[in-house]
Amino acid sequence: MTTRHRLNRGGHRQANAALYRVVIVRMQHHEPTKAYVARRTTEGKTKSEIIRCLKRLLARELWAAMLSRVK
Repeated sequence: MTTRHRLNRGGHRQANAALYRVVIVRMQHHEPTKAYVARRTTEGKTKSEIIRCLKRLLARELWAAMLSRVK
């Protein structure tokens, strides 16, 4: 268990809430995400740590998709 400290309390609350909702739905219905959660659980990660990792992965995925549409 690692204690995490927020570096910046700012941010876009609606975007963060949307990321959280998408991750929760993916954890219930998306097979690759279910497999990821199962793997991370066996590694000893907590649910909140897994959600944090999934949100970061989703944000990277969305950012890449946005960049590809700009070009």
